[in-house]
Amino acid sequence: MYDEVPTNSLLYSLSLGNYGMNVPMGQYDMPIHQKIFLAQFEAIQKLADKGEGCVIIGRCADYALAKREQVINVFLRADPAARVKRLVEQYSDLTEKKAADQMVKTDKRRASYHNFYADTRWGSADSYDLVIDCLKTGIDNTVELIAAYADMRFPE
Repeated sequence: MYDEVPTNSLLYSLSLGNYGMNVPMGQYDMPIHQKIFLAQFEAIQKLADKGEGCVIIGRCADYALAKREQVINVFLRADPAARVKRLVEQYSDLTEKKAADQMVKTDKRRASYHNFYADTRWGSADSYDLVIDCLKTGIDNTVELIAAYADMRFPE
């Protein structure tokens, strides 16, 4: 319910019971979505501190790891019509209209979340090292492309 949800919506805040009462915003008084963001930020930092390779999808990981050198930020994109087709194939209960609506809402939610917390723009090519149209390359080739880029960028 709280996964990658933007916090700048008044209606959303009201639905969570954040009525703007005059209480200090210490960690214990912080809205749950803010606590979750901070916990994810800390978990991402701890993973990076281990020095092992990992893949993190979403969660403003680019922002959490912005000061680290051995990071590759990748944005996977695809043509909206192809994405809708894939959703309909994956989920038999979705019509094309429902899939398209769900896709637009999800993209807006992700962009709003990312743009609220991070200092980069979600989906903007200049915010990423690679932007790949994964429907053109396919899943396996996309993985190989990212791995080849990582090998070239960080040969050690």
